Amino acid sequence: MKRKAANIIFVTGTDTGVGKTVLTTLLTRHLRRSGRNALAMKPFCSGSRADVRLLRRAQDHLLTEDEINPFFFAQPLAPAAAAGRRKYIRIDSVVRKIRAVAARCEILLVEGIGGILVPLEKNFTVADLILKLGCPVIVVGWNRLGTINHTLLTVRFLEAAGVEQVVVVLMSAKKPDKSAKSNPKMIEKMLPRTPVLVLPHLGKKAVAKINVRFLKKSLARLLGDDNLVAFFR
Repeated sequence: MKRKAANIIFVTGTDTGVGKTVLTTLLTRHLRRSGRNALAMKPFCSGSRADVRLLRRAQDHLLTEDEINPFFFAQPLAPAAAAGRRKYIRIDSVVRKIRAVAARCEILLVEGIGGILVPLEKNFTVADLILKLGCPVIVVGWNRLGTINHTLLTVRFLEAAGVEQVVVVLMSAKKPDKSAKSNPKMIEKMLPRTPVLVLPHLGKKAVAKINVRFLKKSLARLLGDDNLVAFFR
């Protein structure tokens, strides 16, 4: 592990499309409504900047789209594939851009792209970026059949790599399958050191302010003394 980031939390996923942006947006709004100077970034994005615009609104347009998302690729592919022969991106350059924004706030939420082994360049992945930042990690996954395997693989890889603080958040589906009730318990049993939280299905207005109020207790628990905030002390 590199030196610990003083105020950065990384939000990664067990896969693409599991709710990372929804959770990052909710956490950003929750922190700001609680009086914390919180900002959010999604350094790598491909195919569309819709997620970037959501994050920008959540932080009251304090950052530009390019500050939130310094590396954008038009093709909906992993960044390393979408970049093609364009200029080589160095991991230290990515870290500098993230730390520059972190210096402007109390807490910076950094959303990844896809899962932890998505290649950002030919020589580094999302996991490598997390290790460079030395920050705590929120692992987001869908609460449905298959999430136990995906979550265990992700968390155990991070732990083996030296990440000290990991929290799992399972996002509920509109129509939960039979595994939804047992998934959190099984993950907690197999990852006894890792807090596991479940967020209810939020519908089409998932990032509306009313849902931030509705989820206040859950979001506060996620960032509470027993989970991530203690890491900053």
